Amino acid sequence: MSKLLKLVAIALVFTYLTLSSFAIAKKTYEKQEPPRELTLEQAATAAANYQKYCVLCHGENREGHKNDHAPSLRAKSLFESGVPHSILRPISYGREGTAMGGYLDEMGGPMTLDEVWDLTYWLFWQSGAERVKLSENPVDGDIVRGEQVYQDNCASCHGINGEGVNAPALGNQSALAHNKDEFIRYAIENGRQDTPMLAFDDKLSAADIDNVTAFLRSKASGWKAEKVVLRALPTPDQYILNPDNDDPDFNLDQGMYVSSKDLYQALLDKKKMVLLDTRVASVWQRAHIEGAIPFPYYTELEGHLKDLPKDVQIVGYCSCPRAATEYVIKQLRELGYKKTAVLYEGIFGWMNFGYPVMRAEGIVDDKEEASLH
Repeated sequence: MSKLLKLVAIALVFTYLTLSSFAIAKKTYEKQEPPRELTLEQAATAAANYQKYCVLCHGENREGHKNDHAPSLRAKSLFESGVPHSILRPISYGREGTAMGGYLDEMGGPMTLDEVWDLTYWLFWQSGAERVKLSENPVDGDIVRGEQVYQDNCASCHGINGEGVNAPALGNQSALAHNKDEFIRYAIENGRQDTPMLAFDDKLSAADIDNVTAFLRSKASGWKAEKVVLRALPTPDQYILNPDNDDPDFNLDQGMYVSSKDLYQALLDKKKMVLLDTRVASVWQRAHIEGAIPFPYYTELEGHLKDLPKDVQIVGYCSCPRAATEYVIKQLRELGYKKTAVLYEGIFGWMNFGYPVMRAEGIVDDKEEASLH
């Protein structure tokens, strides 16, 4: 055989092997029985809970990305592979380090466990998906190779370190702890319909999908769930900070926003004000600016305004970084609360500047933990 024919033969073999690896990338999954159907009453309550608690970030039609890159809740691939626990757990416990708080009452949220289950199943039935069976076994892969594939194909949206840029944070350790390996693999393979997340079954080999899955799973090591000890909620007589002192003299940007720097100085100067934490109350329990009262964005204002003074400067904050608080403050302004402001950077920005927060018992920052040893 001539040298040229040998080269052609080698090229054909390489092409065949490459195409074969792509051809088997998409696995065949066995169908799973659907979950229980909701009664009319359960479905109505779940739909109302979605409108009350989820629309702000996930959108009226579950399309996602209304605020804080909250994912779509109507992609069939999500509900094919994620029901119940990959949906139930983030609703219940939130995603630590993101704007997604826990909505289960045990975490300080507004819903019972039955209501969380019903919302999970309501989302499933709205999606029109059919459940598939996923293995509980780990997905084996080359972590080093997986990191390279991740950086080449995923980092532009999900971040170099999985922190999320314009897509969910894949390096979030609570998410990794809640999701099985095949759930992650299924998402890479099948994408998320009606979102920028494409299916990679025809772009990556089966081996490389395994490799990326293994790389992402490797980022979950060391995470442990913390039991939050719920603290007592502030009473109305505690709402006003430094009630005998002067109001702060904020120069509000666009007539709405106060900077973390100016708010911190006002707190140091012990100015009179009310701080509203407009996130779900479970994340107020985990960490909040000292003196802030939980005032979730879904609060029914009627019945709460009698304890909220109109003649005191009110500053609200959230982690969106501003969407939830803007929603609350605009309502308050329409009701005559003119001395109101929004913390521009949100609580994550506040913390990134190094300004202090009150934390739940037993929860410490990595830096604090290191200083204890």
